Amino acid sequence: MSLFSLFLLFSILLNIISNTSAFSSQPGICYGQLGNNLPKPSKSISLIKSLNAKRIKIYDTNPQILTALKNTNLQVSIMLPNELITNISTNQTLSDQWIKSNVLPYYPQTLIRYLLIGNEIISSTPNSTWLHLVPAMRRIKHSLKKFRIKKIKVGTSSAMDVLETSFPPSNAAFRKDIAVQVIKPMLRFLNRTGSFFFLDVYPFFPWSSDPVNINLDYALFRASNVTVKDPGSGLVYTNLFDQMVDAVYFAMEKLGFPDIRIFIAETGWPNGGDVDQIGANVFNAATYNRNFIKKVIEKPGTPARPGLILPSFLFALFNENIKPGPGTERHFGLLYPNGSWVYEIDLLGKTPESEFKALPPPENNEPYKGKIWCVAARGSNVTALGEALSYACSQGNRTCDPIQTGKKCFKPDSVFWHASYAFSSYWAQFKKIGGTCYFNGLATQTAKDPSYGSCKFPSVTL
Repeated sequence: MSLFSLFLLFSILLNIISNTSAFSSQPGICYGQLGNNLPKPSKSISLIKSLNAKRIKIYDTNPQILTALKNTNLQVSIMLPNELITNISTNQTLSDQWIKSNVLPYYPQTLIRYLLIGNEIISSTPNSTWLHLVPAMRRIKHSLKKFRIKKIKVGTSSAMDVLETSFPPSNAAFRKDIAVQVIKPMLRFLNRTGSFFFLDVYPFFPWSSDPVNINLDYALFRASNVTVKDPGSGLVYTNLFDQMVDAVYFAMEKLGFPDIRIFIAETGWPNGGDVDQIGANVFNAATYNRNFIKKVIEKPGTPARPGLILPSFLFALFNENIKPGPGTERHFGLLYPNGSWVYEIDLLGKTPESEFKALPPPENNEPYKGKIWCVAARGSNVTALGEALSYACSQGNRTCDPIQTGKKCFKPDSVFWHASYAFSSYWAQFKKIGGTCYFNGLATQTAKDPSYGSCKFPSVTL
């Protein structure tokens, strides 16, 4: 072997070693901002540092946050919003300007290391956007190169619904509508640029949709006698998380890209939720996250990729009270907005379980059976509540007749009580066809009957 060949081989090995050593197995934190009661960015960054996090993910390029992150040694993941993807995909000047406005004022003092193009765009945007994803990634990468920025990896986050089949993992494949036109070009880009497949992995969702056939301990990393064997690969799984991650590895391999690394862009377990949401409680959330930390630090990799470090972010820093969707969406935080623990956690994975404060026992690990009502949330804005009341009353069949003047539920004559009746009546009519008890965060579920006197609130029975 020539001296040049030896030098080239040494350089390649050195590059691999340096890249691998740069990946900490210690999870980072997702810092979402969909709350109207969250602390200022400077305080939030102090809280993140107190947790001994090494990296942080935000869902935009918030100037206050990026400024507060200067000279902190926290690695940062930022995001280009979904709505800009289409325009940037066809306009290099716009891409350059976005980098100039949103990256250059902070880099390199703020250690921006990852730039995600959109958030779960296959799940959350019209399919007309999908074909613009990879062109937008190329534009942004070109802009970074133009400004001589080499340390920022470009990618995008994907949910598990990019897969058409996921079980057994060796049989997994990407959906037919995206595999060739979207995913394969994206994998080619990630492979060429040395970036990651950023993946959101939530064992809570498959478990909660099928708690009879999926063991809860298997989902929480604490199954001592539950294993799942993949008949195709022969690999044996001891937890649902590994099973889900390996499904994506196998799907990428089928498209010809076996070497792209996965970065866990989000994972976690809800600490609370709606009455009808099974298993969303503090005990399970603490158990999942504590065990996840130990798993990625002490036993890195998966059965298909043993020993390979999985960089990751835990979702999320705070409970975020204005996130839309089911109640679980507002209950993924490690902390309450006032900075106190929802439950204790050690991102270093060194604290023995016995040293944490005792957790409240889980009370909803079995499906709720009984009646549920949908009522106005305490503290709701009266004006917004009035608008939601009007909307609910305009839907369905005689939804609000009992709260009309002189009727059984007219008194007490208040927007709060009238809205509570209207919400329950609306939900009782429309839940079976997708109606929700949300009303832009103004409504909440309750198992306590709000009926009074001769006024009977409609309910949903599970």
